[in-house]
Amino acid sequence: MTNPLWTAAATMLLYSRSTIAFTATGRRSLALGLRATRLQTDAAPTTVTKDGTLIVNSMPPPLPNPLHNEFYLLRHGQSEGNVEGVISSARSLATSEKHSLTPLGYEQGRESARKLLECIEREGDGGTAEAKRRVFFYSSPFARARQTAQSCMDALMDDGANKEKVDKLNLDVQTDLILEDGIMERFFGRLDAEAIHTYGYVWPVDMFLTTHTAFDVESVAAVSTRIRETIMRIDEHERHADVEEGDIVVMASHADVLQITQVYAAGAENVGTFSQYRFTNGEVRKMKRTIDSLPEAQPLKPPEKGT
Repeated sequence: MTNPLWTAAATMLLYSRSTIAFTATGRRSLALGLRATRLQTDAAPTTVTKDGTLIVNSMPPPLPNPLHNEFYLLRHGQSEGNVEGVISSARSLATSEKHSLTPLGYEQGRESARKLLECIEREGDGGTAEAKRRVFFYSSPFARARQTAQSCMDALMDDGANKEKVDKLNLDVQTDLILEDGIMERFFGRLDAEAIHTYGYVWPVDMFLTTHTAFDVESVAAVSTRIRETIMRIDEHERHADVEEGDIVVMASHADVLQITQVYAAGAENVGTFSQYRFTNGEVRKMKRTIDSLPEAQPLKPPEKGT
């Protein structure tokens, strides 16, 4: 039987040759990364690395269905890191303003308010005249996500058309932004601060092995595990317990994290295919619970600078 790890390696090699200059150094790095994967996936069921990320040897159980609240996913706007074309995942960024939004990113954050309202209306998640539905914003602590969430909230409150739609949908937008470590960026280990084409060393392997930690990257299974814990904690929190029909929870986060979240929540058999369902900057989607709710899968390709 073919070892899926070597199948993944071959897939990655073909992918990399077709999309990036795959140098001898890159091939050595790939080999070292895959060797690390073989060792680390034999670790204990759950361990914590020095960077605070989990190492797990299996995917978590499915999310309960239904949840009490309705969850919406918001990707940050264009960041300085996007423009530089570098991976920006170091945990130190949770307390930094590095890789903040660009002017375009702020506009995308404000524009996401309109998209959010349209999505809420389309999904029929508004409130009633007798019981307005509250909207809470949770954000990754990374600057680009925080600033996007705040821009979206501001545009809900100070844009005339948006204010009319908020009233029409009987929404009550809460003005306190809640920072949540559980939805911070996926950690890319030794690839952090490298050029974005090095995502090509990771994403193809994700498709075959959701527990891999090549290059000390946070695995898909580990992201899914913390996402499950975070959603469950938010869903059961006392701030949401006193509303019978539940609140709208908007989670401002990052592409990999949101893509993993939507595919995991939808119950996909292979969450490692998440990279085929890419969020654009400032995009909003409702977190749905069925496979047919996922957008059409797109061929795997590396991101471009500025996105």
